[in-house]
Amino acid sequence: MTKMLSRATIAAAALLSLCALPAAAQPRPYPTQPIRVIVPFSAGTSDTVARLVGQTMSQAMGQPLVIESRPGAGGNIGSEACARATPDGYTICLGTISSHAINPAIFTKMPYDNIRDFAPITQLASQPNALAVGMEVPARNVQELIALLKASPGRYNYGSSGVGTSIHLAGALFSQLTGVTMEHVPYRGSGQIMTALLTGELPLAFDNFSSAWPFARENKIRILGVGSLSRSPTAPDVPTVAETVPGFESLSWHGFFAPAGTPPAIVERLNKEAVAALRSDTVRARFAELGITPVGNTAAEFSAFVASETARWGEVARKADIRVE
Repeated sequence: MTKMLSRATIAAAALLSLCALPAAAQPRPYPTQPIRVIVPFSAGTSDTVARLVGQTMSQAMGQPLVIESRPGAGGNIGSEACARATPDGYTICLGTISSHAINPAIFTKMPYDNIRDFAPITQLASQPNALAVGMEVPARNVQELIALLKASPGRYNYGSSGVGTSIHLAGALFSQLTGVTMEHVPYRGSGQIMTALLTGELPLAFDNFSSAWPFARENKIRILGVGSLSRSPTAPDVPTVAETVPGFESLSWHGFFAPAGTPPAIVERLNKEAVAALRSDTVRARFAELGITPVGNTAAEFSAFVASETARWGEVARKADIRVE
């Protein structure tokens, strides 16, 4: 009997060990290693948004989101690297209105398809662009500025952060909707634009609200209007441009993208953690300081938004004949 019990015990133990093998062999849940986040622009708002959201996501996911800066060609270099990466969830990128909506319309050759080559994760943030003037410009509101520009066609230049940027196209849209004539002067970033406005080198400019507001708050420049359809909570006394120019809307936005072919379950996990990060007190407080609005929509909603923005700004660029070789 003892011998029989011993054999039975051994057999049972062997069966249990066999049953345990598949469970032990199952892969660990995603993520099991650091996630690379390519930011295709130099240090600035894009980098700040990626780091703020990435740090909070890292805590929840148990793996660091490592920011990798790969600027150049209006965001095309870093975005291409993301599009060509292995679609396993360990490489994603920060995309913007430039890299994922405007560039296809203005670049003669694109190294990626902004719709086909990416799996949108979520829109992270948006902020209005602002119409600002130097203190020597006599216009005190958008209506007075339009009258001034129409009275002196071609006399007033407007600055932007570069050819084909959302700031440049904001000026093009403003001209198309109002019929004014302005010469575009590209600068290398917001810092140069603000310096030009402060010194009187440049009479007016479109720029991100977060860049212009600190100077306007100190009465060094004037913001005549913001590009959102509703007034900014940061500066509720500043009207929207659309209050005078119906149909004018100009926002800069940021979102996370994965390479096309990334498993839907991984995209869903990244979406979930990014949206949760955007709801955190830390991220919301810092965004509020910068005049940035957190978004956090579904992957499907973000995909539809990107398609809409691509069509809208493509039309503005074509009408203005804006091209980059």
